[in-house]
Amino acid sequence: MNHLKVIQSTIEPELAKLNERIAVRLRSSNSLMNTVIDNYLKIKGKQIRPILVMLSARMLGEVNDRVISSAAAVELLHNASLIHDDVVDDTKMRRGVTTINGLWDNHIAVLVGDFFVSTALLEAMSTGDTRAVACVANLGKLLSLGEIDQIYNARFHQLSEDAYFAVISRKTASLFVACVEMGAYAVDADEEVLSHLRRYAELLGLCFQIKDDIFDYFDDEKIGKPTGNDLREGKITLPLLHVLLGEESDDAPMLQLSRKEQLDEDEIQKLIEYAKAGGGIEYAYERMAGLYEEALAELAHLPAGRDRDAFDNLFRYVISREN
Repeated sequence: MNHLKVIQSTIEPELAKLNERIAVRLRSSNSLMNTVIDNYLKIKGKQIRPILVMLSARMLGEVNDRVISSAAAVELLHNASLIHDDVVDDTKMRRGVTTINGLWDNHIAVLVGDFFVSTALLEAMSTGDTRAVACVANLGKLLSLGEIDQIYNARFHQLSEDAYFAVISRKTASLFVACVEMGAYAVDADEEVLSHLRRYAELLGLCFQIKDDIFDYFDDEKIGKPTGNDLREGKITLPLLHVLLGEESDDAPMLQLSRKEQLDEDEIQKLIEYAKAGGGIEYAYERMAGLYEEALAELAHLPAGRDRDAFDNLFRYVISREN
């Protein structure tokens, strides 16, 4: 069963409104900007982030126009971060589709990303709630800090699970947390209930990133990026990190190899196989299972019904997804 498709089917009209809202808000007087954005919007992602906004609002109230604006704000900022990340990482393909900088150039991609950021803030403002504006603005800070943290850890070889989880908390989980906050703010939800939703969303975001990192150790066309891409960028993710941290000596050959400024393809493959052989993939799945158990404890504090079940199923989907 595809849990995500089941959830999407229950909010299909709302998702249609969201996509229409985004398309309308991104229209401009510049024909080049419109061409680039129209092409970009043809490919719809999973839209897990706006789904979180809507599920949160539906559980605690109803999906009103403020909720649609809130969902649009986080989806726009999320896409802006992807566009800018592609420039930073010089990525030409994402999920099997040519990126904006790959199709056009970095100058246009940066400007389009900035346009998305500004539109996200305008959507947050349209809710009439300063909490929503502050949430989106703060999210932009956290996403940027997460990326800088990751670059710092790669360049200065900060190898620890605490450092890894601090990075993915900012660069990924913060967006999931912002989604449930935006949904709750839009229906004026109780703060106590929101605190449990926040923690659930943080756990979901951590799990999402760990699963993304696992994909880097396998060659699969569904994933849409080459194996070992993180290692090419100097990023040591959880499967390899776990095995490296088990090394008894700081002079261990594989630990030294992981610290090289630039790895060739044979060295990348050697580290991938080393992580697999050392049980790194299994360990990452164990950590995801632990996060899921924590999430279930948080969900137990929320109102029983289809929306709580949807949050549960969304977590199951994140663990089992294939791309």
